[in-house]
Amino acid sequence: MIRRLNSAAVPLILCLAVAVQAGDWAQWRGPYFNGASDETDLPDHLDFEKAAWVAPLPGPSGATAVISNGRVFVSSMVSGRDEFVAICLDEKTGERLWQKTVGSDDRRYPRNNLCSPSPVADGEKAVFTYGTGHITCFDYAGKQLWARNLETEFGNLALQFGYSNSPLLLDGRLYVIVLRRDRPYREPPADGPLDSFMLAVDPNTGETLWKQDRPTNAFDEGFETYSTPIPFAREGRTEVLNTGADFITANDPVSGRELWRFEYWTRKIRDSRVIPSLVTGDGLIFGTRHKNQGLFALQPPKGEEPARILWEFRDAAPDCCTPLFYKGRLYVLDGMRNGKVVTCLEPGTGRQFWQGVIGGRGPWRASLAAGDDKLYAINETGETVVLQAGDQEFKVLYSGKTDQTPIQSSIAIANKRLFIRTAQNLYAITE
Repeated sequence: MIRRLNSAAVPLILCLAVAVQAGDWAQWRGPYFNGASDETDLPDHLDFEKAAWVAPLPGPSGATAVISNGRVFVSSMVSGRDEFVAICLDEKTGERLWQKTVGSDDRRYPRNNLCSPSPVADGEKAVFTYGTGHITCFDYAGKQLWARNLETEFGNLALQFGYSNSPLLLDGRLYVIVLRRDRPYREPPADGPLDSFMLAVDPNTGETLWKQDRPTNAFDEGFETYSTPIPFAREGRTEVLNTGADFITANDPVSGRELWRFEYWTRKIRDSRVIPSLVTGDGLIFGTRHKNQGLFALQPPKGEEPARILWEFRDAAPDCCTPLFYKGRLYVLDGMRNGKVVTCLEPGTGRQFWQGVIGGRGPWRASLAAGDDKLYAINETGETVVLQAGDQEFKVLYSGKTDQTPIQSSIAIANKRLFIRTAQNLYAITE
């Protein structure tokens, strides 16, 4: 069901892109923070047997590979051990240039591990984050520049399924979000209620630039989010957005000051945690509520006019998958219910262009990626689908399968290749 509250046109804004080499995918949701790439000549089928290269990995991970300045960075667990590592590969050949052990921890989480946060890179250095709170920065030669630990500094990371938030690297600042339950689930104990906050870090030194509290009236698991901060350019300024704990918030990137907030869930319940990140397009912010409770388009505040929801979509809203904005269309993957459904929507009004079932045995928890007028999806049991992008019709170009499961990473697109991480390997697939 779509509920249109306002269909007025909104001004277009320019997308922010990472200031690195054209064609790179240097952060989890790509160069425009929306899951889309400008790349062309991409494959319309996923032939793992004919990959440009295959790089063996030491273990599974939910982290998506990032590609920057001729390098591929990926974090991984080490099977049979409690270690987690940072890995750098040559983009052209897949040769492993270096692998660094970052830490070791025996904690376990349901359907997750300590390597779900994706790295970020800026052409000279790469930052790796882990579920233990470790944040480590390496230069492209593998020299460690700095390291710190969020849990050591700020207390228990108190998320039921483990800390999984990827950082944002933008304009010389690293943004890290910690939205957590106010009481620990496990050791170590806390002396009092745990706070939630956003942190800005100097990526050259690891020093804190600012720490901004993020209060909420949510409770229990409702405090928690697994989302990633994203930038939003409007009215001549950039805001850093985040969602979770029943609110969307916007912070000033330089000072950390909270600029505005919007309460998207007012009926407080115990488990209103949010997994998907926000996505922006056509001047709007697209967010999701918890557990398939709806996707909405938010018009940000303007002057004295507060932020407001323009329309909502509830038929096939996601629980885990971040929406995709590509070439003026919004794509939504409900990978858990209703036969597993992809929907193409008009961003300004919520009008549905098409909807189709992609099916599959396992859940689709990885987010959609797009390029060359194609949509790419992969699920936990290794099933893959390529769809035709655009508003004309639901059209499956290819469906296939790999047995290297479980797969929890989203597909990355860079320099005419798809980078697909399985439980055993990283593949570079070309046309």
